[in-house]
Amino acid sequence: MIYMDNAATTMHKPQAVIDAVIAAMSSMGNAGRGANEASLSASRVIYDTRDKLCQFFGAENPRQIVFTNNSTESLNIAIKGLLNPGDHVITTMLEHNSVLRPLYEMEKKGVKLTIIRSNEKGTFDLKDMEDAICPETKMVICTNGSNLTGNYIDIEKVGEMAHKHGLLFVVDASQTAGVFPIDVQRMQIDVLCFTGHKGLLGPQGIGGMYVREGLAVRPLKCGGSGVQTYSKTHPAEMPTALEAGTLNGHGIAGLGAAVDYLNETGIDVVREKEQRLMRKFYEGVKEIPDVKVYGDFSTFDRCAIVALNIGDFDSSEVSDALLTEYGISTRPGGHCAPLMHEALGTVEQGAVRFSFSHYNTDEEVDAAIAAVRELAQDE
Repeated sequence: MIYMDNAATTMHKPQAVIDAVIAAMSSMGNAGRGANEASLSASRVIYDTRDKLCQFFGAENPRQIVFTNNSTESLNIAIKGLLNPGDHVITTMLEHNSVLRPLYEMEKKGVKLTIIRSNEKGTFDLKDMEDAICPETKMVICTNGSNLTGNYIDIEKVGEMAHKHGLLFVVDASQTAGVFPIDVQRMQIDVLCFTGHKGLLGPQGIGGMYVREGLAVRPLKCGGSGVQTYSKTHPAEMPTALEAGTLNGHGIAGLGAAVDYLNETGIDVVREKEQRLMRKFYEGVKEIPDVKVYGDFSTFDRCAIVALNIGDFDSSEVSDALLTEYGISTRPGGHCAPLMHEALGTVEQGAVRFSFSHYNTDEEVDAAIAAVRELAQDE
């Protein structure tokens, strides 16, 4: 199988990640729940990974890194833990449902929501975002890279604009963490939400968030913490404040090994290969008759994603044919990005998404181009 669904999850993981999870499964106890060696070993692994992520994202200290299940949980914590009735929040049409659905829920509770429109290439104007600011505006939240088109958002410029107006800036880095450099302090990010199973090359079921030092976020859940057992309220100290219950220590061990791999390999090396493969595929399919490619390809600086359609074929039909006839795994449909499909005019048809990893090869890209060409000829 040629796997080109890396925007959903990276299937191929570094061997060091696999080894770390296996080792943790056979040795790790419950961190913070005892003084035995198995528990202490788990605590050390979790702290070490926290420290690695702190350095990886340029955070102030490891306490500001919180572990969650994925970006969805991180975004829910940020949105529901910072917004109150009467607040105003600004977002974009590029967003994933992990951002949109919590915002719609908060809108029903009295939060005012403004969604900045996108053009037909899937980009938005930063001026429109700034023009939408009003006295009640509290937060700007946006993705760092579209999971549908691959368009990259310059979050440093958005962060500069947000902080000029005294607003909180929350970033969904699901598609960029591990591939694009992120420095939360330089980019003036108040909350960074990320998942481990995509560009960070870690296991599924482990993600996290960075919360700026001094910013209080209401917990999404409370319960066991291993400390302050007799208190009726959950501990307020970070990171425990946002980490009720037993952490996914095995996943954290794998994520720590993944960060080591990325540091050793170099995320610039990873990104440059992914972008080269993406660009090669784009150049190979863009002129094929009846093939329509979506997104802004005027810049090389974008996520390694190419979304397309062939004639009037439903995207699911094309994706099924790619798998059954050519052994190529892609993703069709809506990609949890409903507003982006509105902007692209693909609500009914969806889109076939090819998303690349540095584990893909030139030969696989050649095979994918040939497959699209043959399917287009059958249209």
